[in-house]
Amino acid sequence: MDREFVTKALAELLAARNFVSIRAAFGGLSPADSAEVISEFDSTEQVALFRLLPAELANEVFEFLSVEVQESLIQAMGDERAAALLDAMSPDDRTALLEELPTQVCARLINALSPAERAVALRLLDYPEDSVGRLMTSEYLTLRDEWSASEALDHIRKYGSDRETLNVLYVVDGGGKLVDDVRIRELLLCPLETKVRELRDGVCISLSATDDRETAVAAFKKHHRTVLPVVDGHGGLVGIVTGDDILSVAEEEATEDIQKLGGVEQLDEPYLDISLGRLVRKRAVWLVILFVGEMLTATAMGHYENEIERAAILAVFVPLIISSGGNSGSQAASLIIRAMAIGEVGLREWWRVMRREILCGLSLGLILATIGVLRISVWSMFSDIYGPHWALLAATVGVSLVGVVLWGSLSGSMLPFLLRRLGLDPATSSAPFVATLVDVTGLVIYFVSAQAILKGTLL
Repeated sequence: MDREFVTKALAELLAARNFVSIRAAFGGLSPADSAEVISEFDSTEQVALFRLLPAELANEVFEFLSVEVQESLIQAMGDERAAALLDAMSPDDRTALLEELPTQVCARLINALSPAERAVALRLLDYPEDSVGRLMTSEYLTLRDEWSASEALDHIRKYGSDRETLNVLYVVDGGGKLVDDVRIRELLLCPLETKVRELRDGVCISLSATDDRETAVAAFKKHHRTVLPVVDGHGGLVGIVTGDDILSVAEEEATEDIQKLGGVEQLDEPYLDISLGRLVRKRAVWLVILFVGEMLTATAMGHYENEIERAAILAVFVPLIISSGGNSGSQAASLIIRAMAIGEVGLREWWRVMRREILCGLSLGLILATIGVLRISVWSMFSDIYGPHWALLAATVGVSLVGVVLWGSLSGSMLPFLLRRLGLDPATSSAPFVATLVDVTGLVIYFVSAQAILKGTLL
């Protein structure tokens, strides 16, 4: 689908009020493609286009729209039409939308739902905001141990048409407690007289409704599942979570971590949709913190004012020294935070990480130090810009680079462990924060090295 071409054609048809052709154009698109096209228009045009869709197609398209567009459409519709849309949505997607709506609008729409769907919506909204309970849907099928494969298949034919997935079916006891799961292919391939209990393998992976979303992402990855059951505190089956919801969660979590690594608060909504005022506020907090931190750099420079006056050439290498330390710290922080996020590294591995970063920091520092020393040496062969003590200056720069890069690597790698140990998000030790910290300490390392090496010559 050439989305740009379709969008342009629909815009022309809408301007000409050719509603028949608009309906025909949407008839040739899949619900997902229709949602993408509608999202290209402004809010007023989105409402107009959506109202032109046949009711059945509109219900399907609505689930593919972003929460922001869904919210805009809901608020532009009457309660009756909005409630019909929400009734047709899967419970997990409906929960995601309802929690974004203003409280009064949410309450009004919940009251307009059918009694059965209202009960489901209220139950899901009762779970903590970032819990698995908010992600699950009640559209699944259950089986009983004593059923034959023939009876199970009859049950699937009768009740399976409106279920989220039929790939996996769940065996429950008389009290609704989850016993096991059975794959549909096992039912299809076994003799019709086979009992469900004979198909069970006794291994059933499940999630708790109160687990956080990151736990669900890790479980899906570990067990290579496309759907997992959700149980309550007593082992009762209360819902399922499917792979499409987990993909959305994984994307949100990754986006949040990336934004924090860049020194920005989580935006909570698309960049182009967030208001300018909120965007400034979310960026200003960290910028102010980092700016105050950089003031310490100026303080450190002032502390060594005498050394700079006596050997002004030292100031030339300040950007080189502090940027090298900041870059190495940012590298280490980014690597460790991501390794923690995907489960490659845990708190127990802090000592292994420290040992690796000591060796890595020394190696990287020696590489940069070699380049720095060569630079000063080569320049000194053709000019006297560094004076007669250029060799000592080169040694100062070399030693400082090794120390600063080593310190940057250690700081960047250990800060995420410290924050995780304190129960905070490791992504908070963002690259800019580490860089600011290393800037200040890097200056101290540089001038202490200079005092030791250049004493009696330039100092």
